[in-house]
Amino acid sequence: MSDELTLSREDVVRLCERVEGAQSRAQAIPKLTDEYPRMTVADGYAVQNELRRRFVAQGQRLVGWKAGLTSKAKMRQMGVDVPSIGFLTDRMACPESSAISVSGLIHPRVECEVAFVTRETLRGPGCTAQDVLAATDHVLPAVEIIDSRFAGFKFDLPSVIADNSSSARFVGGGRARYVEDLDLRTLGVVLEKNGEILGLGASAAVLGHPAEAVAMLVNILAGLGESLPAGSFVMSGGITEAIPVGPGDSVVARFQELGSVSMRFVE
Repeated sequence: MSDELTLSREDVVRLCERVEGAQSRAQAIPKLTDEYPRMTVADGYAVQNELRRRFVAQGQRLVGWKAGLTSKAKMRQMGVDVPSIGFLTDRMACPESSAISVSGLIHPRVECEVAFVTRETLRGPGCTAQDVLAATDHVLPAVEIIDSRFAGFKFDLPSVIADNSSSARFVGGGRARYVEDLDLRTLGVVLEKNGEILGLGASAAVLGHPAEAVAMLVNILAGLGESLPAGSFVMSGGITEAIPVGPGDSVVARFQELGSVSMRFVE
């Protein structure tokens, strides 16, 4: 990767334990660069990889990946200029129309995304949106529930990457469709909370085309010495701005051509 590691192995483990503790106790922590101001994006991924290793060792199953901060709105909202990626495990998945408890979360927010399910392994560097579309089995609509573990949802790129790009929960639903049957650039999306429209967007908000975000994710994985396995579930990044949710809220995301995804939030 372009930037270098500055953290020692001990620092990586220490920061991983700090992030893991914040996630398991649902307690916000200061951003990691407060203590490690020289921390780089490569350091952030070293911490994230350690977190992934621990989750897998605890019996969680890796089901896919997500691209974060892929829309201009999202980058503006978070004050960053390049996207990030994070891993997804089976324990983060919630069924469509289910009640999702927020008691284990700090300040959850929801955003609409197009999810890709791959049928072939994708490898970088040099992976293109065309490669992604050719390797995709189908796409479906998804809602990601993100939850930064940093106080006030304030962070920088190395810190958010170390925190697994704010991954918390996700819900897939609606209708699975083949990519050749859709124009993935122009899908309209409406996000409703308690019957009120709070987010509107088009899938082009994600780097011009959601498959571009997946290609970018594959290329970032290549920099980490990894590929994207066949059968991966990949969320391509938020189309709408992230909307805060709490107990008693019900959310419906309506996707043109892909149907809707709904859920409600409880204590």
